[in-house]
Amino acid sequence: MKKNLIVILGPTASGKTRLGVRLAAELGSEIISADSRQVYRGMDLGTGKDLSEYRLSGKTIACHLIDIIDPEEEFNLFEYQKRFYQVFGALHDKGILPVMVGGTGLYLEAVLAGYVLPEAKPDERLRRELAGKSMDELRAQLLALKPELHNKTDLEDRGRLIRKIEVELARKKHGEAKKQNPLIDACVFGIRCPRDLLRKKISERLSHRLKTGLVEEVAALHARGLSWERLDSFGLEYRYLARYLQKKMTWEEMAYGLEIVIGQFAKRQMTWFRRMEKKGIHIEWVEADGYDLLRDRAMELLH
Repeated sequence: MKKNLIVILGPTASGKTRLGVRLAAELGSEIISADSRQVYRGMDLGTGKDLSEYRLSGKTIACHLIDIIDPEEEFNLFEYQKRFYQVFGALHDKGILPVMVGGTGLYLEAVLAGYVLPEAKPDERLRRELAGKSMDELRAQLLALKPELHNKTDLEDRGRLIRKIEVELARKKHGEAKKQNPLIDACVFGIRCPRDLLRKKISERLSHRLKTGLVEEVAALHARGLSWERLDSFGLEYRYLARYLQKKMTWEEMAYGLEIVIGQFAKRQMTWFRRMEKKGIHIEWVEADGYDLLRDRAMELLH
């Protein structure tokens, strides 16, 4: 089967978007984002959309699955995979090779490993039944259904816990063999950045965003009706800025703590990518400044 997808993944601040845009421009391709927070409108600086990077030599490279829902709405893995396949199919029908760019390991793996995900509509009867259970009881029920839970944040939020239980019960009820996913044959590239350099890039990027409107972005989201709890659920920048704006943290505590947790997040991303490799997903690693190698290797694999 001819390669029908290029994937460029990497930790936050590694420069994967810039490289992906450059490659897409050379190939006449379009980008499909694999980022769990960039789907939300109005969440720009905090999610690192860097929309200016999609303009190259006066031309804008099309990018899909960014700014597709409001942050008040829930978005999940099933919805991402469904929308990815829709965009993927539409691009191939037009003879365009997609370039998937992002760092959300679960979204990347759902496509590359062909996760079979059931459509689990909200079950009001089940939700009423679960409403009377404690968080510990809900966690135990979810872990009984899915002992190897990848996304540990599902265990921390009541709404996510209940939704995940709905999904797993639907999977068990309908079975995993009934859905046929499109065949994906991807060449996958990982962007590698030395740890000290990545820490420096994270620090500089955070400082720039704090100076150029990140605080105002989070304040505006709350002013338009997004609760502090909802902002907190997005983690990282939104969690720390929400706490700062509520005067639960000083500026220094917020900035210092945020830089640390973003660095920890980058390490977790790399751990996830290494786990993907152990599961059989081949990743070719290139340096953040190795565009020529990336392009040449992509050309080899495509022809």
